[in-house]
Amino acid sequence: MRRAHGAMGAVLAVLVLAGCGSGDTTAATGAPVTATEAAAPAASADVPPGPVTIPQGMGAPEGDGVFPRTMHHFGGTTTISSPPRRVVVIATGQTDAALTLGVVPVGVAFGDDAELIPRYVKDAFPQYAGQLTTVASVGSRQSPNLEAIAALRPDLILANAAAAQEIYPKLSGIAPTVLVQGTGVNWKQDFLMLADSLGMQGRAQAYIDGFDADAAALGASVGDETISFVRITADRTRIFGVASFPGFIAWDARLARPRPQQFDKTSQDLSGEELRLADGDWVFYSVQGATSEAAAAETASTSSPLWRSLSAVEDGHAVLVDDDPWYLNAGPTAARLVLTELRAALTS
Repeated sequence: MRRAHGAMGAVLAVLVLAGCGSGDTTAATGAPVTATEAAAPAASADVPPGPVTIPQGMGAPEGDGVFPRTMHHFGGTTTISSPPRRVVVIATGQTDAALTLGVVPVGVAFGDDAELIPRYVKDAFPQYAGQLTTVASVGSRQSPNLEAIAALRPDLILANAAAAQEIYPKLSGIAPTVLVQGTGVNWKQDFLMLADSLGMQGRAQAYIDGFDADAAALGASVGDETISFVRITADRTRIFGVASFPGFIAWDARLARPRPQQFDKTSQDLSGEELRLADGDWVFYSVQGATSEAAAAETASTSSPLWRSLSAVEDGHAVLVDDDPWYLNAGPTAARLVLTELRAALTS
């Protein structure tokens, strides 16, 4: 049987089962769904949930390595006069993306309750260990410190339009600034745009092509089991839809998703009574701040009888994963890590 997967057209199934609306809303209690219930085929199953190329009219007309280059992006048009040497990154996943291309930023913004350089990034790039210790903080991603950015004398600033549109004029007054779109489902497009700003689009495309091939190989090697994605924080438990970072990776591998997670948005909040909607044949879950299963078991969700009764939990198929690469940092190295951990679990 060919495995089906969720896509943008499958949102109707969730509207019926879970009563979801737009944005990060909490689903209404729906009819029970068994963990092994296969994802229904979607009419748009061959349409990626996110963009895979730079949008038409954006990017630079110049070829790789050619400077000056003129970038058309989500903030406007920016001329970059020479190959950037002092890059500041503000958005989630851009530290990952820059390092994947061999560029060590001079300044980085940090996420809420997160390290300046996530642990998975340090582990993935040991060759840059010394340089990463000297990377300066430029404040939080939500409220970057403009004075700290200016003090670094950057020749390129990278940020997400989703969070930095309002401060784009101020950032542009400091140095050439390029805005990618932001949000996890746009990770391929954003990686290509970031790379284009550096004159390295071909290198980024080769990375994505290799990733896509490996994702397809994973999908060809596993069965029809459904894959659930869950993130737990102090005050929220969420399931992730097709139009999310892990959801797009699962789509690339043609992995089946539980029917309640076939919705076209990033995530959906669950109440304590709705935890069954987190079930699947496999559950890949993170708990903010937890690095061990013992610590992860102490939350209200994971300590509840409903969580313990999930079929994936009972079968030993609930896999604790690192919050940063799976649910917070939508970068190419994070995508590779997620794919590697999916393969390790599903093919063991």
